[in-house]
Amino acid sequence: MSSDAASTMVGTIPVGERDRLDLDRLTAWMTESVEGFAGPLRYAKFAGGQSNPTYRLDTPARAYVLRRKPFGPILPSAHAVEREYAVIAGLHPTGFPVPRPYGLCEDPDVIGAPFYVMEMVEGRTIWDGAMPGATPAERRAHYDAMIDALAALHNTDYAAAGLASYGKPGNYFERQVGRWTKQYRAAETERMESVERLIDWLPRTLPDQTRTSIVHGDYRIDNMIFANATDGAGAKVIAVLDWELSTLGDPLADFSYMLMSWVTEPEGRSGVLGLTGPETGIPTIEQVVARYCAATGRDGVPDLNWYFAYNLFRLTGIVQGIKKRIIDGTASSAQAEATVAKVHALADAAWGFAVKAGA
Repeated sequence: MSSDAASTMVGTIPVGERDRLDLDRLTAWMTESVEGFAGPLRYAKFAGGQSNPTYRLDTPARAYVLRRKPFGPILPSAHAVEREYAVIAGLHPTGFPVPRPYGLCEDPDVIGAPFYVMEMVEGRTIWDGAMPGATPAERRAHYDAMIDALAALHNTDYAAAGLASYGKPGNYFERQVGRWTKQYRAAETERMESVERLIDWLPRTLPDQTRTSIVHGDYRIDNMIFANATDGAGAKVIAVLDWELSTLGDPLADFSYMLMSWVTEPEGRSGVLGLTGPETGIPTIEQVVARYCAATGRDGVPDLNWYFAYNLFRLTGIVQGIKKRIIDGTASSAQAEATVAKVHALADAAWGFAVKAGA
């Protein structure tokens, strides 16, 4: 359950000792590697961001964002800033809304961990999916923009973007169920019966994959930046953030993950369960499906309950990883502790959707 949008582009905090960067080495690297860079350089850490610590870098002429791997031991394949950079660098020339990439550093000697630098995008982030204070028309425009951006991502020719090798061939969900099972086992701190049932059931009931696209992996309304304009142009998505979990795979993974907000209670985050309809302007699941299918040339989508079960299983694995890092002392924010309290509820909810899907 990443909250990296909260760490990117807004809300800086004082930098603690464990999160300090070697400013001299960083300045030297940026001078050599980032086109147009001119110091002096100062920095602050964005709030949140328990997956990949994120910083705002300021110079007299320009602001940048730096994302790095956590310091200390991390799980294999996690926190892959190299992959984040690759997909942003591939998508940016296509016109898809991502921050401009400036450079990737894989040398841990510069600041202590691999990192990349990208453009600082100024705009608005919608933290609360209910969009309090907005009109129904404003809500509908923003949700439509989110749906349309996802369709545009899934319609992108990933080979032409230089991303043909960004993922493996074969059934995406088969790979992902295996991956998150391994990630969960590597971070396991206690036995949870709902997770054990899911680990048995999900591989036996995999859906057929009919399309392959770039998959974002954490696509929801608070992981993007909207334009600052106060009129209708303000509904434009100008940057999709947090590509850590991206790959090539089944676009229905992203689509069903986005729809998780529609089956999640509103708690000041992205959940909008019970808030859809003309009174609020938030589209119903049926309207979301219709708009996405029209934009991607689909006749419809399969039963979503399997996908909801899978997405919650994956979130369980992510949160369990954060819990393990808290125990190991490498979690990057105080918000992490509040997040791990949800791990049992996530696992139980995942099994609930599995039952609806016929388990």
